[in-house]
Amino acid sequence: MSYSQKNIAGIKGQRYVRVTKVLHDKYVEFEFAIGDPTINVELVLPFEHFRKFCEDNNVQHLTAEQEAAVDYDKLKWRFSVSGCGENNAN
Repeated sequence: MSYSQKNIAGIKGQRYVRVTKVLHDKYVEFEFAIGDPTINVELVLPFEHFRKFCEDNNVQHLTAEQEAAVDYDKLKWRFSVSGCGENNAN
């Protein structure tokens, strides 16, 4: 069954994963997003469960460019600056 035929939890959209850390050589800490990689949740799973999670959700690992965009978005929120780094008229 292809991804397009699979109804995963009734939510449509590409699933994204970004591995952020490996803990104690046992667990994978990662960010998971549906549709928009900048809106994500942080999760931790044992390696085998992470592999199954990725397979079940047909995830796409973020590219370097997507990771940079996520980091940029986080900086904007952290410092409460709309359009961080852009020329803004005040």
